[in-house]
Amino acid sequence: MNMTRLLGDEDPSPVVEFGPSATMPGTHGGDSPFLFVSDHAGRAVPQRLGDLGVAEEDRARHIAWDIGIAGMGRALAGQLGSLLIEQAYSRLVIDCNRAPGHPTSIVRESDGTQVPGNLDLSVEDEGARVEEIFHPYHNRIATELSARRAAGLPVVVVALHSFTPEMNGVSRPWHAGVLHNRNPAFGLRVRDFLAREEGLVIGNNEPYALTDVSDYTIPTHAEGRGLAYLELEVRQDLIATEEGQREWADRLARILPQAWEGMGA
Repeated sequence: MNMTRLLGDEDPSPVVEFGPSATMPGTHGGDSPFLFVSDHAGRAVPQRLGDLGVAEEDRARHIAWDIGIAGMGRALAGQLGSLLIEQAYSRLVIDCNRAPGHPTSIVRESDGTQVPGNLDLSVEDEGARVEEIFHPYHNRIATELSARRAAGLPVVVVALHSFTPEMNGVSRPWHAGVLHNRNPAFGLRVRDFLAREEGLVIGNNEPYALTDVSDYTIPTHAEGRGLAYLELEVRQDLIATEEGQREWADRLARILPQAWEGMGA
């Protein structure tokens, strides 16, 4: 089958890593049980796709990526000595927290903005995005988890996201939200710790609910393996600056180990 590759030599790798990994001999992923993943950390677009027909100012908006989550996630992983696995490409190219074929896996419109470069895609066009961006990212997460299991190491999957303060004209009052479905114990402990922080409004399955259909990463890698997990959403205006990213990284670096200590690990 003659398929033209989507990613060229000039395009970044879809997988970006920071910190120690269990797949690296002698490191065992460090002493931290936490594996951080960021499905929407980057906003790169393959050169073959141009700008997808979306203006630069729109590609800088929340429709393209999780604003602030890369800075917060890297600071957090660094503090805890944990591995962070990020997706480099914009969710306007493919959403790596949706199963391939899901209606919002490759969006044609997002929050009122049309994505012309995603119209009239062939099966081969969509397949290239799945094979070259989606699968490498999720294969890397799966490989890391398998290596930790083989080494007998404890692991908590922490999926980091951010959300816009307003969506479709509706204001969102939460500073952060904890999403959960099956095996929610660790996430609920983190939610309770966050709720005790002065001045914070913490959502429970807000601004989204975690389900097998709406999400992919946690249902597949954590719930599917029976692992403890946290899916966290932080409001973007709170982590849009380095100061805000550091504040939330500090807070989570303090709370996550406390929550894990109480799990009987």
